[in-house]
Amino acid sequence: MTIKGNVKHAIGKRKTAVARVFLKPGEGNITVNGLPHDKYFGRETLVMILKQPLDLLDILTTYDIQVNVNGGGKAGQAGAVRHGISRVLLQVADENRAPLKRAGFLTRDAREVERKKYGRHKARKRPQYSKR
Repeated sequence: MTIKGNVKHAIGKRKTAVARVFLKPGEGNITVNGLPHDKYFGRETLVMILKQPLDLLDILTTYDIQVNVNGGGKAGQAGAVRHGISRVLLQVADENRAPLKRAGFLTRDAREVERKKYGRHKARKRPQYSKR
C-alpha cells in the first residue's frame, strides 16, 4: 500500500472486525484489501452501508479511500469500514460532525457475540427438559 502526501487515517470497529481507513483527495475510488469495494463485498447492501457517510455529506467523488480490514464476516467488516470512514471525515472538516452524529455513524456499535456457557448448547439454549 503506497500512501504519501495529504492523507488522513482513522480506525473503525464493528463486532470483531477492524478497519484501517486512509483518505486522500481523488476521484472517488474505494479500495478494500486491494480490491474494488464492490468486488470485495459483493452484496449491494454492504456496498450501500459503507457509502452511507459519503452519500450523507454528498462527497462521493471527492476522495479516494483505501481500507485494510480484517476480522469478523463481511457484514461486520462493512460496518467497521463505515465507522472508519465517518471518523476520518471528522478530520477533514469539523462541520461534518453534526450530520454524521445525527445519523449515528460515529457511535461504535458495541454489540458482541455472547460467549457459550458450560451445560448449554449455545449461549442460552438449554438441554431439553425431560419429566421422566
